[in-house]
Amino acid sequence: MEEILWLRIFNTIVGIVGILGNSLVCVVIGRVSSMQTRTNAFIFHQAVVDLLGSLMILLQSQAPIPDPMPNNALGWVVCHVWYSRFALFLIYVISTFNLLSLTMERYFAIVHPFKYEAAFDKRPRLKVGVVIAACWIVGSVINSYVLANFQLQGGRCVSSVASRSKVIGGVTAVLQYIVPVAVMLFAYIRISAELKRGAARVGPAPANVRPAAGAANADGNAQQEGMMESLLRARRNTFKMLLIVFITFLVCWTPNQVIYLAFNFGWKLNIDEWYYLLSVAMVAANSCVNPAIYAFKYRQFRKGLREVFCRRLMRLDEASNSGSYT
Repeated sequence: MEEILWLRIFNTIVGIVGILGNSLVCVVIGRVSSMQTRTNAFIFHQAVVDLLGSLMILLQSQAPIPDPMPNNALGWVVCHVWYSRFALFLIYVISTFNLLSLTMERYFAIVHPFKYEAAFDKRPRLKVGVVIAACWIVGSVINSYVLANFQLQGGRCVSSVASRSKVIGGVTAVLQYIVPVAVMLFAYIRISAELKRGAARVGPAPANVRPAAGAANADGNAQQEGMMESLLRARRNTFKMLLIVFITFLVCWTPNQVIYLAFNFGWKLNIDEWYYLLSVAMVAANSCVNPAIYAFKYRQFRKGLREVFCRRLMRLDEASNSGSYT
């Protein structure tokens, strides 16, 4: 149980809001058939992972830890998996790699569309499933180093300096944070440049030009340009939403990863200190803000949200009206 009252309150609020918000995202994507696309498959998985992370931070804030810890298998699990926050950060690292997968899916769809279509031409659901499974496997392997950083001594779980490796710890921090951030930053820069080029190619067509000859051909070209402009607008909307998600990820994750990197290079860290707990709370907050970003910046999600709840309200209204005539 979190002993610092304001952190416990903060984590409890984050956990509850994250559970409700990410559950809503899962319901909308699961219920609205038009939202069941490759991009939204990764957003759905992001919501599931963030939902688990919100549930985990809520439990860690409220569930008491045995004191002293038993010197048996249960004590080992409590120390290495629960108290060390291995399970919690496993969820967060998986969330990072899913965000990386979501970003790269948009990168290839916009910057390399022909390669993208060729890659997902056959069995697209299976390939999306393989990428999602890879997030769990890679996240588990990278995060497994945390299990060796803590030892059970005299009924207490303490960080073990003897088992800490600067090389492995540094590589872990690089793989779970620096590499994904660098790749995503590169992808967003390239996507932004490609969208600008696309906007320049399409351009606004003058409304007052109506050629007398070849009117049918002109109408066809105008319709095609209109479709391209609509597609470009949808891509820009998704890009802006994902960019905000990425910036939020940077703000929430950077303090904790700086502390973690310093710890692996020899800094003595007590994981009960307020600054470390605050950094963990910031990472936890990242799990609950994404639904709000979708609601405000993702037009397709807002449309799906209206479809789910307006349809529900219409059914309730129809049921009440039919009942009034009986």
